[in-house]
Amino acid sequence: MFSTIVDEFGTVDVLINNAGITQDGLVMRMKPKQWQDVIDINLTGVFYTTQEFFKLASKKKMSEGAGRIINISSVVGQMGNEGQANYAAAKGGVIGLTMSNAREFPSRGVVVNCVCPGYIQTEMTDVLPDAVKDAVLSKIPLGRMGKPEEVAGMTRFLAIDPAAAYITGHCFNVDGGMAIGA
Repeated sequence: MFSTIVDEFGTVDVLINNAGITQDGLVMRMKPKQWQDVIDINLTGVFYTTQEFFKLASKKKMSEGAGRIINISSVVGQMGNEGQANYAAAKGGVIGLTMSNAREFPSRGVVVNCVCPGYIQTEMTDVLPDAVKDAVLSKIPLGRMGKPEEVAGMTRFLAIDPAAAYITGHCFNVDGGMAIGA
C-alpha cells in the first residue's frame, strides 16, 4: 500500500488509521476467533501501518509537525462496554499506542494523536434495536448521536491544520459528552 502511494505521489505525510470491526459477545461466551479478529484489525493493523509510516518518515527530514498520524479509537476504549471486551481492549490499545508513538518520533517531525468517537449515526449504529439506542442516548449529555462529519472535522483539523503541528499525544473525544457521563 505504501509503495503504491509513494510511487504515485512521492511521499506520505498523513496517516489516518480508521479500520475497525466489532464482534460483540460476553467474555464467558466469546470465541477465540471473535477476540483475535477484532484485535488483529483494530489494533494490530494500526501497529503495522504506523510502523510503515515511520519507516518512510525516518528516510526524510520533515519539518516539525509536518508528519501527522491520527488514530481513530473510541470512547469504548476509555470506558469499556458490556459485551465488547475485545473491542474495548483493542481501542484502548490504540490509545496506548498513540501515546507511545507520540514520544518515539517527534525528532522525525511526526505528531501522533487520537480521535475517540462516541456513538455516531452510521450503518453500524442504525441496526441497533430502539431500546439500545434509547439507553445510549440517555448517557449522552447532548442527547443525540454524533454525525460522521463531526468526527471527520476533528480528524481533518489534526491532519492538515497548521495549528495542530504543536499537538501530540492527545485523545480528542467526539462523543456529545458521553465520556463525562449524563
